[in-house]
Amino acid sequence: MNDNLVRLIEKAERLMERIEAVLPKPLSEPDWSQSVAWRYRKRASGHGALEPVRHVGSIALADLKEIDGQKDKIERNTRQFVEGKPANNVLLTGARGTGKSSLIKACLNAYAPQGLRLIEVDKTDLTDLPDIVEVVAGRPEKFIVYCDDLSFEDGEPGYKALKSILDGSVAASTPNVLVYATSNRRHLLPEYMKDNLSYTHTDDGEVHPGEVIEEKISLSERFGLWVSFYPFSQDEYLAIVAQWLSSLGASAARIEAAKPEALVWALERGSRSGRVAYQFARDFVGRA
Repeated sequence: MNDNLVRLIEKAERLMERIEAVLPKPLSEPDWSQSVAWRYRKRASGHGALEPVRHVGSIALADLKEIDGQKDKIERNTRQFVEGKPANNVLLTGARGTGKSSLIKACLNAYAPQGLRLIEVDKTDLTDLPDIVEVVAGRPEKFIVYCDDLSFEDGEPGYKALKSILDGSVAASTPNVLVYATSNRRHLLPEYMKDNLSYTHTDDGEVHPGEVIEEKISLSERFGLWVSFYPFSQDEYLAIVAQWLSSLGASAARIEAAKPEALVWALERGSRSGRVAYQFARDFVGRA
């Protein structure tokens, strides 16, 4: 073999190595003992990986006040899932800052000792859901795929990927995986008055929903459990403020004295939400 041919082969091998380095690799299984919560990250090269969350929020179910009805439904569904009983994918919708995301984190903390795990996936990475499910399908743990603040615009690829995973693929659903999603939109897509123009009316008054409306509600209907959250009243807001102040070490007298400031804080923020109550409590205790 002459020298020119040897050099040509060496160059071809180096080129192949460089090409392989930038090609997306199959999703590999991480060391599951590193954490109870994971985050799916996709790099610019297209490589996706499950990265452990080193510091999981320590919120407990008892910390969440004034959402007892919602808490009971989601905790019951999660308990059924962990115990191997039938359970549903969950869509949590409603007012901002009312505890949707916190409730999912609290359920993870409550049931992690029984084998519950959480994988957070951004909306932009939902097209990789089949690969994520394939990695965890054979594991003994139970996995919640968590999508926070989920909403779509028309035509986004993650919309159809999520529909397929929930209830639309030829493959059977994976018994150790559920999807929990939070959103401020009940149907996850923007809705317009013009969508109603596709309705048709018959002479006897029957209304036939148009295809546009059908498409918009088809994803949200695939979540078996809908849980709605509502804005808090003034009394509910003050009860949440008191709970957070107490958890941060404030005395009963200081909690009572903080009420006027808490109301002004909410008025300035234009919201009486659990998130605003938590932010006020941190500011009030920190100043003291």
